[in-house]
Amino acid sequence: MNHEDRQKVLFSSLVLMFHAAAMQQLGKVKNPITDKVEQNLEQAQMSIDMLDMLRLKTKGNLSAEEERLLNTTLQELKLNYVEEVDKSQMAKSSNEKKEPS
Repeated sequence: MNHEDRQKVLFSSLVLMFHAAAMQQLGKVKNPITDKVEQNLEQAQMSIDMLDMLRLKTKGNLSAEEERLLNTTLQELKLNYVEEVDKSQMAKSSNEKKEPS
């Protein structure tokens, strides 16, 4: 494997690593260590922000394939994040209505 191919594989691995972490933090997949579904929206936002920063810092330096991978990953994560935040807010609102005044 030449240097350029290796760099492409490493870039893809980095993007997919943050994707996996964010999906776990969003509560979409089990934590492999605890074998439980756990949610930490603050951490998920940090993972998404890291990928956004990577996109900005590498702008103009990625192949079309790398750019597509990064943009598609960010789009998926952001949609899932919004979904989970909405669920969380609805649950919180529902719990507040149940509590007696």
